[in-house]
Amino acid sequence: MRLLLFCSLILTIIHVARCQPDAGRPNILWIVSEDNSPLIGAYGDEFATTPNIDRFAAEGIRYTNAFATAPVCAPSRSTLITGMYPPSVGTEHMRSTYPVPAFVKFFPHYLRQAGYYTTNNAKKDYNTIDQPECWDESSQKATYRNRKPGQPFFAVFNIAISHESSLHTSIPDNKLRHDPEKVPLPPYHPATKEMKHDWAQYYDKIQSMDEQVGRILRELDESGLSDSTIVFYNSDHGGVLGRSKRFLYESGLHVPLIIRFPEMYKHMAPGDAGSTTDRIVTFLDFAPTILSLAGLQPPGYMQGAAFLGPSQKPPHEYAHAFRGRMDERPDMSRSVRDKRFRYIRNFLPHKIYGQYLEYLWKAPSMASWERAWKKGELNDTQSAFWKRKPAEELYDVKADPHNINNLAGNAEYKQVLERMRAENQRWMLESRDLGFIPEPLMAEISNNTQLYDYARSDTYALKSILGTALLASSGNPSDLREITTKLEHTDPLVRYWAVTGCIVLSNHASPYKPKLKALLRDNEPVVRIAAAEALYLLGEKDLALKTLAEALQSENLMLRVYALNVLEEMGEDARPALAGISSLLRDKVADGDYDVRAAKRIADLLEKH
Repeated sequence: MRLLLFCSLILTIIHVARCQPDAGRPNILWIVSEDNSPLIGAYGDEFATTPNIDRFAAEGIRYTNAFATAPVCAPSRSTLITGMYPPSVGTEHMRSTYPVPAFVKFFPHYLRQAGYYTTNNAKKDYNTIDQPECWDESSQKATYRNRKPGQPFFAVFNIAISHESSLHTSIPDNKLRHDPEKVPLPPYHPATKEMKHDWAQYYDKIQSMDEQVGRILRELDESGLSDSTIVFYNSDHGGVLGRSKRFLYESGLHVPLIIRFPEMYKHMAPGDAGSTTDRIVTFLDFAPTILSLAGLQPPGYMQGAAFLGPSQKPPHEYAHAFRGRMDERPDMSRSVRDKRFRYIRNFLPHKIYGQYLEYLWKAPSMASWERAWKKGELNDTQSAFWKRKPAEELYDVKADPHNINNLAGNAEYKQVLERMRAENQRWMLESRDLGFIPEPLMAEISNNTQLYDYARSDTYALKSILGTALLASSGNPSDLREITTKLEHTDPLVRYWAVTGCIVLSNHASPYKPKLKALLRDNEPVVRIAAAEALYLLGEKDLALKTLAEALQSENLMLRVYALNVLEEMGEDARPALAGISSLLRDKVADGDYDVRAAKRIADLLEKH
């Protein structure tokens, strides 16, 4: 009898050993929710209903300074999966497929090579050419339960219910779980009926998201794997109502991040269960951190730094972020955050914050905000969204969590501004920021050269280009003489940014019309479009229309998008181009293409008039 009991005990030990990873190779479960800022009870939001995440936070470490690198999904997810800063590799623009270098692997590739079972359930959206071979399973049914006995796993579960699209169809008031009349609104949002309703509905979706987090955690418990699994919870960026997702404010970049360590791996935790850390971490750091936790050395090309595990690096002082083209609207801004301040540099300040995006405007709250603006019903804080951007923004995040009091012109904060400005410029140069290449030209370059390689070639004179872009976007009339000396520069990127400076300064550039007219014959089409925009602002409507109409015939999608954006700014003056716009709409098959969205907008506006 004793022999039988002993044999049974040995078999049980062997079975447990086979079913558990060894102590050096933890399972890692990654729960990612979509489009949500830390609107969570554990982060102090008293209106939120998030009992599962709150309970999880009590068992884990809550990060108070975790940031996405982009305030929108595809570029943000590009950072997460590669450990690379998208402006360094050309993946910063929303929904683009420029390839990354062959040596850049989606990080689950390294885990799979090391024997991990890797699963993704199920969103990818990595803003570049896919690498499906990095997953053992990637589908709506993907699960870590299909791994071999004893095989460690890395499993991603994506929760889509809090995505922006959840606001496109309104829930009847009597079916909302959160009261629209009690919902807390940020000071930049007007209290329209639609705005209050969308906010209440969004809190409902956050509650539903929390319930899904709870189900995933219960499944882990029921599988008997909680004691051997490190669990991450974070969102893919902030959001989701207007001025959050897509914008470089706390509401677009600050994300919840909670990590739970079981007893077996508590030596890897930065603190006790239920504690917080103010360490700055960004999405650049996630790939090297997960590799580090798995006992793997992160590859040297990754630009982030592990913040946990054996390969842990010293904490960052700054978090960097970017904004590129958002759907059909070109734009360019960069941001730096330390533990107290957020700095933003806008390189296209003549473009208002509230550029119309077809997808964003599907939320009823956006149209209501725009109507209130047009009726003159908004205060200064609420109106700012519909006006041109300043070249620089600086916010004291502790005193001003909604980022509405711009301190960039405040003498008291001059040293802070100069420090943050210098850090922003340092990082753009170090990372070889490709964002200074207008996307139509970027698309042409990528047909022949890896953008990553181009950024590191002598052809890309970034220091000179950046200097021109900084000068051009500052909007100082006193700089105009220096700006216009660059209109005849040999580098088309310098010429492009010099013309942009004329656009920003508008009527001040009138003496330089002859130089701008000469650029309508530039060998780079995107320079011609910029020159057409500058000349239109100086009263040369016919010349501008001719150049823009020609661009609509281009095979370059982004060149058409750039031209259409200028035509929309022209309003009724764009009517002579309507035939070309209508022809484009007839010829296009894919209604989701960004040139179609921009063309439809112009056609609709002209039809209303």
